[in-house]
Amino acid sequence: MAGEVRGRVEWFKDTQFVGRIEEDKCSVILGEGGISPMKLLLLSVAGCTAYDVVMILQKMREPISGLEVEISGERREEHPRIYRKVHIHYRVHGDVSEEKVRRAIELSQDKYCSASAHVKLSGAELTYSYEIIH
Repeated sequence: MAGEVRGRVEWFKDTQFVGRIEEDKCSVILGEGGISPMKLLLLSVAGCTAYDVVMILQKMREPISGLEVEISGERREEHPRIYRKVHIHYRVHGDVSEEKVRRAIELSQDKYCSASAHVKLSGAELTYSYEIIH
Protein backbone atom coordinates (compact mmCIF):
# COMPACT_ATOMS: atom_id res chain seq x y z
CA MET A 1 0.00 0.00 0.00
CA ALA A 2 1.46 3.38 -1.03
CA GLY A 3 2.14 5.71 1.87
CA GLU A 4 1.88 3.00 4.49
CA VAL A 5 4.02 3.49 7.59
CA ARG A 6 4.68 0.64 9.98
CA GLY A 7 6.09 0.82 13.46
CA ARG A 8 6.26 -0.96 16.76
CA VAL A 9 6.14 -0.06 20.43
CA GLU A 10 7.58 -2.59 22.84
CA TRP A 11 7.27 -2.63 26.61
CA PHE A 12 10.78 -2.32 28.01
CA LYS A 13 10.25 -2.23 31.79
CA ASP A 14 8.00 -0.69 34.42
CA THR A 15 6.26 2.18 32.60
CA GLN A 16 8.85 2.52 29.85
CA PHE A 17 8.34 1.64 26.20
CA VAL A 18 10.55 1.82 23.11
CA GLY A 19 9.03 2.89 19.81
CA ARG A 20 10.49 2.60 16.35
CA ILE A 21 9.28 3.15 12.79
CA GLU A 22 10.43 0.27 10.58
CA GLU A 23 12.40 2.26 7.99
CA ASP A 24 13.97 4.71 10.48
CA LYS A 25 17.29 4.16 12.19
CA CYS A 26 16.40 5.68 15.54
CA SER A 27 14.14 4.78 18.43
CA VAL A 28 12.24 6.84 20.94
CA ILE A 29 11.72 6.08 24.62
CA LEU A 30 8.13 6.62 25.69
CA GLY A 31 6.88 6.92 29.24
CA GLU A 32 9.03 7.07 32.36
CA GLY A 33 12.57 8.22 31.55
CA GLY A 34 11.44 9.29 28.09
CA ILE A 35 8.74 11.43 26.55
CA SER A 36 5.00 11.03 26.91
CA PRO A 37 3.09 10.19 23.72
CA MET A 38 1.08 13.43 23.96
CA LYS A 39 4.23 15.54 24.32
CA LEU A 40 5.71 13.67 21.37
CA LEU A 41 2.61 14.65 19.39
CA LEU A 42 3.36 18.33 20.09
CA LEU A 43 6.97 17.90 19.02
CA SER A 44 5.76 16.15 15.88
CA VAL A 45 3.63 19.17 14.98
CA ALA A 46 6.56 21.53 15.65
CA GLY A 47 8.96 19.38 13.62
CA CYS A 48 6.54 19.02 10.72
CA THR A 49 5.88 22.74 10.37
CA ALA A 50 9.55 23.65 10.96
CA TYR A 51 10.55 21.41 8.06
CA ASP A 52 7.89 22.97 5.83
CA VAL A 53 8.81 26.56 6.66
CA VAL A 54 12.53 26.04 6.04
CA MET A 55 11.92 24.23 2.74
CA ILE A 56 9.42 26.85 1.53
CA LEU A 57 11.67 29.79 2.44
CA GLN A 58 14.62 28.11 0.74
CA LYS A 59 12.53 27.57 -2.40
CA MET A 60 11.62 31.27 -2.23
CA ARG A 61 15.38 31.91 -2.12
CA GLU A 62 15.08 33.70 1.22
CA PRO A 63 18.35 33.87 3.21
CA ILE A 64 17.10 31.99 6.26
CA SER A 65 19.95 31.21 8.67
CA GLY A 66 18.03 29.57 11.48
CA LEU A 67 14.62 28.60 12.82
CA GLU A 68 13.28 27.78 16.24
CA VAL A 69 9.72 26.61 16.74
CA GLU A 70 8.23 26.77 20.22
CA ILE A 71 4.99 24.94 20.82
CA SER A 72 2.61 24.77 23.75
CA GLY A 73 -0.63 22.94 24.27
CA GLU A 74 -3.54 22.81 26.68
CA ARG A 75 -5.31 19.51 27.14
CA ARG A 76 -8.88 18.79 28.13
CA GLU A 77 -9.52 17.69 31.72
CA GLU A 78 -11.85 14.87 30.67
CA HIS A 79 -10.82 11.71 28.84
CA PRO A 80 -9.67 11.38 26.19
CA ARG A 81 -7.33 14.21 27.23
CA ILE A 82 -6.73 15.55 23.74
CA TYR A 83 -5.33 19.00 23.07
CA ARG A 84 -7.96 21.72 23.02
CA LYS A 85 -5.53 24.57 22.30
CA VAL A 86 -2.13 24.57 20.61
CA HIS A 87 0.05 27.61 20.00
CA ILE A 88 3.13 27.67 17.76
CA HIS A 89 5.69 30.46 17.86
CA TYR A 90 8.22 30.68 15.03
CA ARG A 91 11.51 32.48 15.53
CA VAL A 92 13.02 32.97 12.05
CA HIS A 93 16.66 34.07 11.77
CA GLY A 94 18.04 35.87 8.75
CA ASP A 95 17.50 38.86 6.52
CA VAL A 96 14.19 37.46 5.33
CA SER A 97 11.05 39.16 4.02
CA GLU A 98 8.24 39.33 6.57
CA GLU A 99 5.70 38.80 3.80
CA LYS A 100 7.45 35.61 2.66
CA VAL A 101 7.81 34.32 6.23
CA ARG A 102 4.10 34.85 6.80
CA ARG A 103 3.30 33.11 3.50
CA ALA A 104 5.56 30.15 4.30
CA ILE A 105 3.87 29.68 7.68
CA GLU A 106 0.41 29.96 6.12
CA LEU A 107 1.29 27.37 3.48
CA SER A 108 2.60 25.02 6.15
CA GLN A 109 -0.46 25.42 8.37
CA ASP A 110 -3.12 25.47 5.66
CA LYS A 111 -1.72 22.99 3.14
CA TYR A 112 1.40 20.98 3.94
CA CYS A 113 1.77 20.11 7.64
CA SER A 114 -0.04 16.81 8.11
CA ALA A 115 0.65 16.76 11.86
CA SER A 116 -1.01 20.17 12.34
CA ALA A 117 -3.96 18.97 10.26
CA HIS A 118 -4.43 15.99 12.59
CA VAL A 119 -4.47 18.24 15.64
CA LYS A 120 -6.94 20.64 14.00
CA LEU A 121 -9.19 17.75 12.90
CA SER A 122 -9.43 16.66 16.53
CA GLY A 123 -11.07 20.02 17.24
CA ALA A 124 -8.11 21.82 18.76
CA GLU A 125 -7.76 25.55 18.24
CA LEU A 126 -4.36 26.02 16.61
CA THR A 127 -2.85 29.51 16.65
CA TYR A 128 0.57 30.80 15.71
CA SER A 129 2.82 33.82 15.90
CA TYR A 130 6.23 34.63 14.57
CA GLU A 131 9.17 36.95 14.92
CA ILE A 132 12.08 37.66 12.62
CA ILE A 133 15.55 38.07 14.07
CA HIS A 134 17.90 39.86 11.66
